Amino acid sequence: MKTSQPMKTCSIAALLAATALAVPALAQGRTVTLSTTLKNYGGDGAYLAVYLTDAQGAYAGTLWVAGGKAKYYKHLSDWNRLSAGDAARLDGVTGASVGEGRTLKVTADLADALFDAGYEIRIDAAVEDMRDSPSEIRVPLTAAGAGQSTAGRQFIQSFSYQAQ
Repeated sequence: MKTSQPMKTCSIAALLAATALAVPALAQGRTVTLSTTLKNYGGDGAYLAVYLTDAQGAYAGTLWVAGGKAKYYKHLSDWNRLSAGDAARLDGVTGASVGEGRTLKVTADLADALFDAGYEIRIDAAVEDMRDSPSEIRVPLTAAGAGQSTAGRQFIQSFSYQAQ
């Protein structure tokens, strides 16, 4: 029986701080649980980058990176390009790679102002000796989208998020 990865917790302090300064009335936050289940693809553990982009597609922050060796982050190509490969900002938001058929659950505190404002949750995926999958998941961050499952293109069987 495959078991879930342990629950991971992270905070996007810069997003919350920027939103709190720009829109004090909307600075309330919510805890979001992101759940990513991998397919049985027949390979090693997957590296995943879970991140946010704004309405213009610009990098807004990293929620989680699964995979502990920074030398492989270049294979998470969209995230690496958009974030300028800034591994220094990853303190506290990294963990082990995710095995095939397993589920990664991550919680993040996101400002209410990010919902329904054009932000997207994106996930890049890479597995050793297999083709990289940049932006395998692209899901608008909306209140209505919470709880809806989205299938990935290559390694991800399903992705969903719950906002509380």
